[in-house]
Amino acid sequence: MAGPDLIRTLLYTVNNLLQQEKYKAALAVLKGFRNGAVYGAKIRAPHALVMTFLFRSGSLNDKFKAILKATYTHSRNLACFVFTYKGLQALQQKLQGKSLQSHSFLAACVGGWLVFGDNNNINSQINMYLLSRILFALSRLAVEKGFIPQPKHDPFPLFATLVWGIVLWLFEYYPHTLQPSLQSSMNYLYHDSNVWHDISDFLVYNKPRTAAQN
Repeated sequence: MAGPDLIRTLLYTVNNLLQQEKYKAALAVLKGFRNGAVYGAKIRAPHALVMTFLFRSGSLNDKFKAILKATYTHSRNLACFVFTYKGLQALQQKLQGKSLQSHSFLAACVGGWLVFGDNNNINSQINMYLLSRILFALSRLAVEKGFIPQPKHDPFPLFATLVWGIVLWLFEYYPHTLQPSLQSSMNYLYHDSNVWHDISDFLVYNKPRTAAQN
């Protein structure tokens, strides 16, 4: 019975430690690392699975290796960023005795430079995803703060018009400027649909089976 008793004692000690207010900031940093790792894996794994089997050639083993690599990279980077961000936030707050808006900005800048400053496919996707979100948010904030007037009409149709017009123009005439995954998606939608040989690669498959296997 020593085993169960030891486990109960250990759990009691750990749970007691987790309730200590003096350790809360450090523990929040550790849990942030955990949440970053879990969230990164949860959102990257299904995306990598779909994109790899849709667009990547190679053996099944190579595909699974690519999925695991992408999932690990996203999970690791997000975990490290959250750890860095929350750690620097807590440090600044401790040094200055209060929380300031600048703390969040500076901590995230350092984390972004250290973790997401490496120019690779995963970081590129994440940074571009965030860029689109912050442009929307800054636009709303500018209206909220009175820097620009409240639009009289919904600007979303104009936004959609420009986004789709620009991205297809770039794809058709300057495709090298677009991210590879976006190029692959658009090739599948707009260029592959121009080619077929019979009913099999017109309706059932995107390309002839022999071409797809090669």
